[in-house]
Amino acid sequence: MKDLSNKDFSNWERPQFPKRAVITAGMPYGNKELHFGHIGGVFVHADTFARFLRDRIGEENVIFVSGTDCYGSPILESYRKLVENSQEKPVGTMEEYVRKNHNIQKETLAKYGISLNLYGASALDRPGEIHREVSKEIFEKLYNNGDIIPMSTPQFYDPDFQVFLNGRQVVGQCPIEGCSSEKAYADECSLGHQYMPGDLINPKSTLSGKPPEVRNVINWYFKLGEYQDQLKAWIKNLRENTNTRKYIINTIEEFLKPPYIYVKKDQLENLSEFDSLLPKHTIIAEENKASVTFVFDKLSDRDMAKDVLASKGIRYRTGKTLVPFRLSGNIEWGVPVPDKEDLKNLTFWVWPESLWAPISFTRAYLESQGKKNSTWMDWWNSKEALVYQFIGEDNIYFYGIAEMALFTSLDKENGTANKNMEELPLPNLIANRHILFMDKKASSSNEIKPPMAKDLLEFYTPEQLRIHFLSLGLAAKSVSFRPQVYMDEKDKSGEDIVLKEGNLLTNVFNRLVRSCFYTSQSYFDSRIPKGEISGKILIESKEAILNFERHMYNHEFHSLTYVLDTYIRNMNKYWVNNMRTAETTGNAGLRKQVLIDSFHAVKTAAVLLHPIAPFGCELIKDYLRVNEKLWNWDYIFSTIYDIIDDFENHQLKFLEPKTDFFKKHISQLEK
Repeated sequence: MKDLSNKDFSNWERPQFPKRAVITAGMPYGNKELHFGHIGGVFVHADTFARFLRDRIGEENVIFVSGTDCYGSPILESYRKLVENSQEKPVGTMEEYVRKNHNIQKETLAKYGISLNLYGASALDRPGEIHREVSKEIFEKLYNNGDIIPMSTPQFYDPDFQVFLNGRQVVGQCPIEGCSSEKAYADECSLGHQYMPGDLINPKSTLSGKPPEVRNVINWYFKLGEYQDQLKAWIKNLRENTNTRKYIINTIEEFLKPPYIYVKKDQLENLSEFDSLLPKHTIIAEENKASVTFVFDKLSDRDMAKDVLASKGIRYRTGKTLVPFRLSGNIEWGVPVPDKEDLKNLTFWVWPESLWAPISFTRAYLESQGKKNSTWMDWWNSKEALVYQFIGEDNIYFYGIAEMALFTSLDKENGTANKNMEELPLPNLIANRHILFMDKKASSSNEIKPPMAKDLLEFYTPEQLRIHFLSLGLAAKSVSFRPQVYMDEKDKSGEDIVLKEGNLLTNVFNRLVRSCFYTSQSYFDSRIPKGEISGKILIESKEAILNFERHMYNHEFHSLTYVLDTYIRNMNKYWVNNMRTAETTGNAGLRKQVLIDSFHAVKTAAVLLHPIAPFGCELIKDYLRVNEKLWNWDYIFSTIYDIIDDFENHQLKFLEPKTDFFKKHISQLEK
């Protein structure tokens, strides 16, 4: 064990957590069950942080919500295909279809120990009712603030089927420069890029397989571009004063550029002659670039330029910029939009209403708990509270740009902004990179199919998977999930990498905890001996606690596993080396001291592990026969004696031989 006796912690600045917190974890679509990416890429991280905050600031001060995203064209299209392909077996209604998937999702989350206060559904039951109420309130507020307008925009129409096509019934190439996605839909691609429908390259109807017609349709749009200056100021504040991940900030900044058009040089025979036909702009023509960049002051100027290019038969791509954010659509399955200005029978586009769905779920949870003195504003719009939103990187545009601008508009008083955007209590985004499968991006719509989350539990325990997913370091880069049980025999080599972190639980820590209990039973009548904890143990424990807390504050989940691995292995070595000496020399005093020190290590490690491996840690608490004080961070630096109410009469629960606190999966046991 390293010598930390001179370690000075006086200058360690501990992070400050809010008095109250809301944690959200995206919203899975209601047309499928959960695959490994839902759990390993978002929910485990969100749950770990929610569980930590409950221990850190109090269970009553944390609300963890998510739910099934019931609306949208992907669900509508999946249901249509299901009905179309059904022979004799009845499919049921759309609502029954969504409810079935919602229930499956909910069951899977429970099996992984995802401790949601409410897992709602945007179309079902009381949460669905509240969501419709909230959607109406938000629309009215945006309308009264003058931040939404009706716009006539092109929408795809299939003349063979005589229907307007929903977003997923049109597939083409993304028009954004630098994007290679071949799965671009009506106004967004599979990588989350936003564009106007008319910009989609080579569109085809998924119904007829033919290029669709384009017909103008009027919908409500949010004036997103008018928030460019506020977004820039907010981003500057994030970069200078917060721990927001830098790549999130960089991704948002990419969309805060002026409107661009890129044209290949080989299409422009005489640039100066062509230049005079366009609205006001500047040109960037670098020798080493194959394209010429046209930069415009306004989006309307870029749109005029697009018309000029199209009339000349010149192909082009557009750059990332803020375009009006669509609020409504005309598919029947959706949250109704209030009728305004002769626009009737519209429904909300799924993306905007899913952004405020967590507010709806927060309201539903507070109502279900009868908390009449606590409103959603106390949680979502208070200086004493903070909202943490865990998402995938493809959704940064929606949560980091559209949502922030929408929420800023909602904070206006009588249509006038009452404070700067950077001063608002806006949500804190935690966006993870892609979790790959066998080194490739997996998707239920791609050739590489992801394993379902519930199927993984046939080979691994929830806690083995939880700690492995956290260790992948998705905060920094896309990382591959490589379970050996899904590999071909020729690709298998050595131990299953998924079990590496889990072995810290099932082998090392399990062994230390059991050794403490068995020694206590053999020599101390199932009691924890009273005595002073060694200084070195106290100091190393304190260092582990402070490092763990700092990494949790910064959402550096992979670093949590490093801290735990070092601490638990060191404590286990301390036990093995010193207890061997005590046994071989018959030194009862050393045995007692090692047991006192090791119970302190067990207490410390159990508290730190509690958000990550809750099942095994709760079992440790039961056998220690202590109350909920164990998890309370007010006692994090205290000894185990401080959390036992009646130490003189305290006795541990008897541990039977070969009892495991952290079990291996039955498939991993030696036959």
